[in-house]
Amino acid sequence: MSETGQYDILIVGAGHAGAQAAISLRQRNYDGTIALLGDEPSLPYERPPLSKEYLSGDKPFERILLRPAVFWTDRAITLLPGRTVVDVDPVAHQVTTADGGIIVYGTLIWATGGSPRRLTCTGHDLTGVHGVRTRADVDQMMAELPQVERVVVIGGGYIGLEAAAVLTKLGRHVTVIEAQDRVLARVAGEPLSRFYEAEHRARGVDLRTGVAVSCIEETDGAACGVRLADGEILCCEMVIVGIGIVPAVAPLLAAGAEGDNGVMVDDHCRTTLPDVFAIGDCAAHANAFAAGATIRLESVQNANDQATTVAKMLTGAAEPYHAVPWFWSNQYDLKLQTVGLSTGYDEAILRGNPAERSFSVIYLKAGHVIALDCVNRVRDYVQGRALVVGSFEADPELLADPAIDLKAIPSKPAEV
Repeated sequence: MSETGQYDILIVGAGHAGAQAAISLRQRNYDGTIALLGDEPSLPYERPPLSKEYLSGDKPFERILLRPAVFWTDRAITLLPGRTVVDVDPVAHQVTTADGGIIVYGTLIWATGGSPRRLTCTGHDLTGVHGVRTRADVDQMMAELPQVERVVVIGGGYIGLEAAAVLTKLGRHVTVIEAQDRVLARVAGEPLSRFYEAEHRARGVDLRTGVAVSCIEETDGAACGVRLADGEILCCEMVIVGIGIVPAVAPLLAAGAEGDNGVMVDDHCRTTLPDVFAIGDCAAHANAFAAGATIRLESVQNANDQATTVAKMLTGAAEPYHAVPWFWSNQYDLKLQTVGLSTGYDEAILRGNPAERSFSVIYLKAGHVIALDCVNRVRDYVQGRALVVGSFEADPELLADPAIDLKAIPSKPAEV
C-alpha cells in the first residue's frame, strides 16, 4: 500500500543509524513528528549478529531487535516498514517510494546503509549464492543449510571470516578464498592477518589467498561450485560473498547531492542538499582519525555517533562529529577489538604472543599511535583508546612489553 503523509523529520533507513537518530531526538526532547522508513518488514534490529549469533542459532531474532515494538509506539515514532525511497525532491521537500507513495518532510535524514557488493562473473545470481546484510539473507541461508555440506566463502574480510567460523562450528566444510595475499589486508596489519589465517586453518578451513574467481558453476539453476582463475573447481552447495557494500545513495545523488562512493557530508552530517542529512555506512566524511581523508565508516559506532550528531544539530546543541572509530569481531573463542584506523601506518608493534591467543598489534604513523587491534586483551583496548585519541608518542619497546600497562607508559600527545 502506498504511503502518503507529512512529517517534521523523515528518517530513511531503519538500521542502526536511522533507529539511533529517532531515539536520540526523543531523548533530547524533540517533540515534532518523526517517521522511520525502512525497506525491510521487520522492526529495527542489530546487524552485527547476523553473521555470528543469529546465523549460528544462538540468538533468535527477538533477541537482536534494537527495541521492542512498544518502545516506538510509546515515543510517537511512526514506523514505515517495507518501503523503499526511489526519488528525492529537495525543492518540494518530499520523497517518492517504489509503490508511488509521496511523503513530505521538513528535515530528511538519509541512513540507508548499502547493499552487498555482488560478483560480476557468470553465475553471480544463482540460487545458493548469498550476501550477508539482512535478516532475509541469513534466513535463506539457514533454510538451505540442511542440504549443504560444502561452502565456499568469497572474501577474507570480517563478514567472510565470521561466517566461516560459524559454518565450521556447524559442521560444514568451508573454503575461504581471498584475492589479496592475506585476509583482512584492507583493515589490519600482517601479524593479525597471519594469526587469523592460522586459526581458521587449524579448525579445518581451507583458506586460500591470492586466488581469483572465474565464475560460479551451476546445476539446474543452483550453484554447484566456484571455478577459480586457474581452472580449478571448488565443489559446493552454497557460496557466500563478502566483498564489501555499495552505498545506497542513488536517489540523493540524482537529486543533486555531492558524492560518489557514498554521499558527502560535513562535520554536522549535512549533505549539500537543503535540510538533508546523511549518516552511517552511506555517509562519506572527512575523518580526523584518517588524517582528514574522506572515508565511509561501516560500523555501529559511526552509525550511532553520527545519529547523535544530527540529533544535537536539530535540537539546538550543535557539536561537530569527532568520535574515535572502534570495531569488533567474534570468531570462534576469539574477541577482536579495534580502536582507531590503521590505514597508512608505517610501523606495527606486536604486544604479546599470538601463540597464547591473547595479544595486541599497535599501529604507529611517524611515531604516533593511530590504532590498536586487541585479541582477547580487553585491558589493552580500554587503555589504548587514550593513546589513539591523543595520537600519543611512546617508546616502541615499552609498547611491546605486555607486562607494562599501556596507561603506565610515558607518552606525549601530538603537537597541535
